[in-house]
Amino acid sequence: MTTQVTQVTVEELATLMKKGAGVTVDPRDLASRADAPFAEFGLDSLGLLGIVGELENRHGQALPTDAERCKSPRAFLDLVNGALTTGA
Repeated sequence: MTTQVTQVTVEELATLMKKGAGVTVDPRDLASRADAPFAEFGLDSLGLLGIVGELENRHGQALPTDAERCKSPRAFLDLVNGALTTGA
């Protein structure tokens, strides 16, 4: 049986921010300001930690410890999607 690896999208990240941290952000705004600090969207480090935990549960693998220290949506998505693709 093969496991299909899917990339985490900006839309999914926005949904996780709402679900895991109670932060509502428009995915288009998140995409257009992908290099802005998470703090500008109202997401703190505990919220990001919750998102990391949710993604680990969904994908059945641990994410790099650096994931919870990412400062921007782009850095987070690049790191997470790279780890999901390589399985590292």
